[in-house]
Amino acid sequence: MSSSTHPFALVLLGPTGVGKTAVALALAKHLSTAIISADSRQVYRFMDIGTAKPTQAERESTPHHFIDIRNPNELYSAGQYGDEARALIEKILQRKRWPLVVGGSGLYLRALLEGFFEPKAANREIQEQLKRRAHEEGHLVLHAELSQIDPASAARLHPNDTHRIVRALEIYYASGRLPSEVRLYNSQPAAFIYRLIGLNLSRSALYARVNQRVDNMLAAGLIDECRNLVKMGYSPELNALQTVGYQEVFQYLRDEISYHKMADLIKQHSRNYAKRQLTWFRKMSGVEWLDVKPEDSPEKIAAAIRVYLNL
Repeated sequence: MSSSTHPFALVLLGPTGVGKTAVALALAKHLSTAIISADSRQVYRFMDIGTAKPTQAERESTPHHFIDIRNPNELYSAGQYGDEARALIEKILQRKRWPLVVGGSGLYLRALLEGFFEPKAANREIQEQLKRRAHEEGHLVLHAELSQIDPASAARLHPNDTHRIVRALEIYYASGRLPSEVRLYNSQPAAFIYRLIGLNLSRSALYARVNQRVDNMLAAGLIDECRNLVKMGYSPELNALQTVGYQEVFQYLRDEISYHKMADLIKQHSRNYAKRQLTWFRKMSGVEWLDVKPEDSPEKIAAAIRVYLNL
């Protein structure tokens, strides 16, 4: 345990493939604490391989929060996560423990640490999905969906005003707040003390890891995982499944692309996602970056973090 008498929340962030999970497990063991996941896809059940969830053995050895808490067809917003994760962190701090937040979802981290200024709540992936649905299903379907979620907003918008309908739904799915009430909310920064530690790996090494991880996922049964999701009745059009790795496999299962093309696309899109994550994190204030090398073990990186933070 730390020699410090005042625990704070430790947030470990970084792009996909950088090695956050293994480092977090080593830190959690030293701190005798649980891990609070900040991953917007690991919240969903039955999506294990494609989201790189910690193994069952790892979750049994170290308690994890916000993993497998929703089915793929159930909504869970960043706003909900921010509220619930804050409450959990406060409880952990009250017990004089060290909250350890780990993840790469910038929106989740923003909701947790900064709160939302609702009119600016945005998520490009959700926005693109809604635009695609408007094109394929029609604007009237989306307007009807908004009517069920937020009748007040739907009443103010003409059914043909696709742009504003998409924006209203985006606000709801990104933040969990009703579009008609967004002006009632202001950002509320977290009340607890926290430190942000970012893992930084050279771009070439990171991309090599991402490529290898995709190969490992396919070898571990990602295609069967996608088949099983469909057999269970989960549509590939669900927001949870509008995810790198899953959408490409679904294309392959529909015979739209070859196996080789599928693998190449997953790697390409995963690298693109890692780049977007880095761009997001670089804009965050207060991140303390730790340069790591491919040969560094998780234990070595965790030890360096402990020394740096005097834990």
